[in-house]
Amino acid sequence: MRTWLNKFQRCPWCWNYFIHLAIKQAVQELNIPKHKLVFVTWIWCNSKMSQYLDWYWSETLHGRGLPFATGIKLSNPDLTVISIAWDWDSYGIWLGHLLHSARRNINLVHITCDNENYWLTTWQASPTTPLDIQTKSTPDWNQTKPFDPIQLVKSAWCEFTYSMPDKDIKWLKEKIKEAILHPWFAHIDVQQQCPSWKTR
Repeated sequence: MRTWLNKFQRCPWCWNYFIHLAIKQAVQELNIPKHKLVFVTWIWCNSKMSQYLDWYWSETLHGRGLPFATGIKLSNPDLTVISIAWDWDSYGIWLGHLLHSARRNINLVHITCDNENYWLTTWQASPTTPLDIQTKSTPDWNQTKPFDPIQLVKSAWCEFTYSMPDKDIKWLKEKIKEAILHPWFAHIDVQQQCPSWKTR
């Protein structure tokens, strides 16, 4: 599917570009045909990634990416399905979708861009915001313990779950390749820094 956008809709120095690049390189190195690949995004900043990829993609409703990706995989098991979302979607608003997807162990890849805050709504605390961080929703500093994304997903019996920084493109690319080749549900938590609203 060709993109219809003629310019990137991202903040300057957005680290989404590195995740985007790692995904593209992983798919290319695995020689996955374009018609055998579907990329599913939700909404917010990372959803723009789908619009810059030259293969099948769907920008779904808020929080419904994993159920949509599951439906695609069940209806056509031969497809490679990659879902991507934020920490506040994966580990917060729609946590149930992530845990049940991991529990059902369907063969798809879910990547979480974990920047530790709700950045598109300009810097509120998320389920992974560290203690003693000041945000708009925690002006007196965050006192709620954050989730450990890896332990969280492991609690749903996910066998493939890793956390890594966005800046190491080579390592991220290799881990995405491993996730795609993994025969069951695979989860990657990408530790990401937002150039506009920082917690890291």
